Amino acid sequence: MSDFTSARLGQDNGAGSVLALFYKKFAGEVMTTFAATNVMLGRTMVRNIKSGKSAAFPATGVVTSHYHVPGTELVGQVTKASERVISIDSLLVADVFIPNIDEAMAEYEVRSIYSNEAGVALADAMDINLLRVAVLAARASSTITGGNGGTVITDADADVNGASLAASIYAMAQAFDEKKIPAADRNVAVKPAQYYLMAQNTDLINKDWTGGNGDLAKGTIGSIGGFDIVKSIHVPTVNYAGDATNEQNTYSGNFNTTIAAAFQKRSIGTVKLLDLAVESEYSVRHQGTLLVAKFAVGHGILRPECSGEIKLS
Repeated sequence: MSDFTSARLGQDNGAGSVLALFYKKFAGEVMTTFAATNVMLGRTMVRNIKSGKSAAFPATGVVTSHYHVPGTELVGQVTKASERVISIDSLLVADVFIPNIDEAMAEYEVRSIYSNEAGVALADAMDINLLRVAVLAARASSTITGGNGGTVITDADADVNGASLAASIYAMAQAFDEKKIPAADRNVAVKPAQYYLMAQNTDLINKDWTGGNGDLAKGTIGSIGGFDIVKSIHVPTVNYAGDATNEQNTYSGNFNTTIAAAFQKRSIGTVKLLDLAVESEYSVRHQGTLLVAKFAVGHGILRPECSGEIKLS
């Protein structure tokens, strides 16, 4: 009896690696999953660099107005300036090894499962660090001497009382307004438990006076006090000591009482050295293909006055 001839659907025109076309699809699925899962990157200032280990973001002070006395010379005024430097952390990877025999024998399509997991892993890691930075920014002093620092609001029952948390968000909006923070691109990140507490508050979603801000049946809420409400399981709520070996920026802090992170887009900066990419290598010795999704980025505080924290105590 002769052997069957296999139709290798992953080969490009019937030649080369049996996973060539699968790899391309894997890369696309990783990037699609990352984009769908990540909620923070698009809400920060992002800068791409081609080389180097860090990037500096300039910060300038405010310019004041004054009445002019006829005949006096206008010579300008002293304005303060500073900068924030964000470094690149170690290369972050999500790697998967797919044995040829396992893929051939599997009754289900494993590649899409692995690609989804790789995308989620990288998206989660980025969101975790960005939300830590958002809270740390709220606790930081101004980049410019004499300027405004972050805002911290204590709300003893914000974790169990949706109305109280909403009131604190309104108080945060007032604080941002008083610091002349732009009204656009304001966000508040909360965990699912607090998100659904607010979504059940009919005063916040009632179409008679909110303009269709949410849906009780779907459990959604759009905004409060001009802040877009971002639901994320990655709002920090534990004491994190940091990873001195691989983290070149500060992500450590005690977040035990943190309930929500408020931030405007200019609050946080992200520097990219290597954007999200996928590589593959077939190993004859191991009879399988190693697929690696990776990026090299760093995150840091830019403008503390654009950040706020709502905490229990």
